[in-house]
Order: sequence, then structure tokens, then C-alpha cells
Amino acid sequence: MALKLSLKPGEKFVLNGAVVANGDRRASLIVHNKASILRERDIMKEEDVNTPAKRIYFPIMLMYLDDTEFDKYYDEFILRMTEFLSVVETPEVIEICVSISKDVMSRNYYKALVSCKKVVAFEEERLSNVNASLSAGG
Repeated sequence: MALKLSLKPGEKFVLNGAVVANGDRRASLIVHNKASILRERDIMKEEDVNTPAKRIYFPIMLMYLDDTEFDKYYDEFILRMTEFLSVVETPEVIEICVSISKDVMSRNYYKALVSCKKVVAFEEERLSNVNASLSAGG
């Protein structure tokens, strides 16, 4: 099944490790075979890896983009997922984490990344609630 990418002017994406940028007009690309593709908005920079959920996302992203260092990234993923699961108590989030782990083990990295974004959103919501509570003096 082909993948159609609709790109904004100047939008960047990674295609099998190569950074590609769209020109000055909207464009559509159709990829007909299996390829590792991540849009710029889905790429996390190392300096942005500053929370437990992002520490899970980052090695999955690296496995997806560069399988030559699979063992290193996989070990980091396992460590970070284990740390996260040792403190999280929300059943829905635990279920998502189990799904992420299954997808990583099956090398369905893109699907794992999509699920991991839900965990990052959950974490951001929790952190904003804690910060709001602290700001309110409670």
C-alpha cells in the first residue's frame, strides 16, 4: 500500500535516514515501498528528551531511523520503559506501554511511536496539573 505525504512549503522529513525538505510550494509525494519516514514534527532532538515518556520515545525513534545500532537503542528503550512502568499506576497508560513494547518487539516502530505520543501527552497533562497545583500553593 502506498503512502501519500502532503507537504507544506519548506516542510522537512526524514526518509530512510536522509533529511529531505520540500520546496516553496505545497507538494504531495507518494512512497510505493516500505520506508522509514518521519515528519519534522515527529522528530525529537536529544536536547528535548527531558521527561520519562520522552526517554521512551527517543530510542524507539532511533531504532526506526537507524537499525544499525539496534541493540544499543533497544537496551535504552527497555531500561526507560521499565523505569516508567515502575512508577505509573494508570491502567490505560500501562496498557498503552504494553502495546508499545509489543510493537517494538515486532519492529513496528512507527506504530510504537504513535502510541508513545499518547504517553507523552498523558505525562504532559499530569505535569501541568502538578505545576498548576504548586503555583496555587497546594
